[in-house]
Order: sequence, then C-alpha cells, then structure tokens
Amino acid sequence: MKPAPFEYQNPDTLEQALGQLAEYGAEAKLLAGGQSLVPAMNFRVAQPRVLIDLNRLGELDFIKQENQTALLIGAMTRERRLEFDPMVAKWSPLLAEAIPFVAHPQIRNRGTVGGSLAHADPAAELPVIMLALGARYKARRASDERWIAASNFFSGMFSTGLAADEILVEIELPPMPPRTGWSFMEIAPRPGDYALMGVAVLIALDDRAACRQARLVYLNAGDGPLEAKEAARLLEGEMPKEAVIEAAAAFAAEKEINPFGNVHASPDFQRHLARVLTGRAIRRAVQRAREDISQ
Repeated sequence: MKPAPFEYQNPDTLEQALGQLAEYGAEAKLLAGGQSLVPAMNFRVAQPRVLIDLNRLGELDFIKQENQTALLIGAMTRERRLEFDPMVAKWSPLLAEAIPFVAHPQIRNRGTVGGSLAHADPAAELPVIMLALGARYKARRASDERWIAASNFFSGMFSTGLAADEILVEIELPPMPPRTGWSFMEIAPRPGDYALMGVAVLIALDDRAACRQARLVYLNAGDGPLEAKEAARLLEGEMPKEAVIEAAAAFAAEKEINPFGNVHASPDFQRHLARVLTGRAIRRAVQRAREDISQ
C-alpha cells in the first residue's frame, strides 16, 4: 500500500512547526518517530493533506532534572534513550523497568515518547506508566501553552485532549514519594508483540509498613489507560497481607477493567490475566517498598 498524496513540511524550529500547524490545523498530521502514523498512512487509514515532520526539532530531544523537583523529558526523545539513561533509572525506576516491554529495539530506536503518548493506543505501555507516575504534559500552540495532567489527557481510544493546533512538547515527572515500591508486568504472545494485558503498580508504605497510597493502572483494559481506583482503596490503610492483595486484584479484574478481547484472548481470559498480574505486581512493589524502608 502507498499513502495518499500529501504536502510535506520540514520545519527547523518549534516556532516554525507551530506556525504551520496553526495554518493547516486538522488537515495536518505531525510526524515524530512514524512507527504508528506511517503504517496508518500506507494503509490509508490516515490521509492528512499536510505532513509536518518534527525530526529536525532537536530542542524537543532532552532528559533533564529541574531543581530536584521534576524530571523533564522532551517529546521528541527516542524511547530507546529512556532505556539506558541513568537519570531515568534513578528518578523513575518504574519507567525504566517498563521501557524494554515497548515493541522491539528497532521500534524504540525511532519511536518517540511524545509520539506514543499523542497516539494514545490503549495497548501502549507509556500512557499507562505516565498515568501511574502522575505525569503532566506541556502542550504548545502558536499563541500560548498549557499543562495537562495525565489523568485528563486521554479522552478515548486513539484520542487525547490536544487541540488540532497544539503540539505535545514536554513531559514532567514528579519525584516518587519515599518508601514507594513499583512494578510493571505484562503478558504478550511473543516478546515485542502487543500485550494481552499489563499493569503498572505503585505502593507507598507508611512507618508501620501499611499501605499509605496505591496506584494500579492497566493497558489493554479499556479504551485508554485505565486506573483501578476502587481496588487501590482496598489496599490503602491496610497491611499488605495476602488476603488484602488478592481481594484488590480480584476487584480490579472483575469490577473495574473493561477488556475488549481479540484474536489471542477473550475478555474473560484477559480478566484472568489481570488478576494474576496484579497480584504479582503488588507483591513485587510491596517488597521493593519494604527494602526502601530498611535502607
């Protein structure tokens, strides 16, 4: 298959890209890593009149700390870079643990952080991780900019709160609270394939080693990254004993997620996977949080 005819724009600066997007609006698509958009164009699922290539915008390719209060990641940062960056490993071990699950190394070499988030695939890992971590996204347009919480960013399957003239330019990650453990787990038919089910877990313990705060966020469990808030509340305030963990895992799998099923797994099987993965991930996160307390 070949894409439909389109006009190609190759801006040198973010300001140029914003001006072009303001001019063409919804008729334009932004090219970042191209790992999702280019196949969609080849199959003519996407037929933009104008393609704006962001790959010359080195100003959007960065990983840096801001006064020890946030980790900032540029939207054009390649996913592969997150895998080996020491700041990411230190600041956000959950993100570092999840990145190797994103597709294949060749895909991560080209795919960008901002591209994955803006594409909003409900089976993608990065939207889930960013929601679990409480990230914020900076969106720019020609006239102004704004910050969007990850919890307000995803509006449906392959849909976000970005306006037609906005570009996602930066991701901000807050520090993880002390005594917090993490885990990311997924099951896929083969390494690099889309996961049948996946979950990101954060568990913060108090001085008694009881659960102070919990976050459970799923991929492929609805029309976007899905946070199981009620299941998390079953953990909070409790000692993370086996019965409590199993109850939370069962509640999330049976009451909160909404998997659609596919050729590899029925919704019932996906719920089973969610229950098993959630239990395992909570246990691992609790173990890591306890290790943090003992240090």
